[in-house]
Amino acid sequence: MKLFGKQQYDIIGIGDITVDTFIRLKEAQTVRDGDGKKPKLCLSFADKIPYEEKYYIPAVGNAANAAVAASRLGLKSALISNIGNDREGIDCVGILKKEKVSTDFISVDSNNKTNSHYVLWFGDDRTILVRHEQYQYKLADIGQPKWVYLSSLGKNSLGFHNEIVKYLNFYPDIKLAFQPGTFQMASGRKALAEVYKRSNVLFCNKEEAQRILETGENNILELLKMTLALGPKIVVITDGVNGAYSYDGAEMLFMRSYPDLKPPLERTGAGDAFSATFTVALALGMSIRDALKWAPINPMSVVQQVGAQAGLLAREELEEYLSKAPSDYEPKIL
Repeated sequence: MKLFGKQQYDIIGIGDITVDTFIRLKEAQTVRDGDGKKPKLCLSFADKIPYEEKYYIPAVGNAANAAVAASRLGLKSALISNIGNDREGIDCVGILKKEKVSTDFISVDSNNKTNSHYVLWFGDDRTILVRHEQYQYKLADIGQPKWVYLSSLGKNSLGFHNEIVKYLNFYPDIKLAFQPGTFQMASGRKALAEVYKRSNVLFCNKEEAQRILETGENNILELLKMTLALGPKIVVITDGVNGAYSYDGAEMLFMRSYPDLKPPLERTGAGDAFSATFTVALALGMSIRDALKWAPINPMSVVQQVGAQAGLLAREELEEYLSKAPSDYEPKIL
């Protein structure tokens, strides 16, 4: 389908693309300070640390992962992002094309490198060293996609967010999924108030909700109410293996995780897989309840492989897992 000479997309992701280099650590430990915060990853200082393996994975990042997930689930997707004029950028474009994600809106910036992140993988979890290049963000004329999926961008992207909101307000039928990244959360909810208000669905985990709201509130039901007050139509808060919660102002729901087939290998991209799959379900016209049943299946598959995309499922595969789900695999009203 064409719209004024432009390709019509189901979902367009907007966010920084990156290359993840995984380093699987052999000798490390996690230490808790007793302050209730996350444990710290500890390595011997000024020493040679052996590692088990290295993995080079291009074309990842929240929005890129969402675009790939949407494509594998049968939707027509594209990505708005920036790359450098380097080997890593070429690799990213190659992967997107292989995944049938349109690269029409990928900009090559000769003054910056392609983003590179380093993933310290220890046990079944990871610590990610991130750095966003200082790209000159600009929104292309993207026509009228059904959904825009906005996620992680660099520190200098505040004006770009205003540009996105202005475009979306000009085309009110375009729906927005917002999964705030590190620097978007650091910008503060006031700076991105219009993005929160324009969002049809907002995704974050429990700790991110606390960060966005600048609160120590631990009750997820209260966090749902407080986050919905920012303006999105639907709020989804995930809590790792403990499940996920949604609230649309009328109904609060809880959804358990899909049972792991075996112990997770590593957890990179699980949150992206959940959020993207939920958004795809909504784009296909499903209810929140059905979206909650779809969403945990892709993360279950993703954590069985290395990286954020290798385990993403095709629609037929996802529906097969759904047909084999336990009898209690249903959203529960809270």
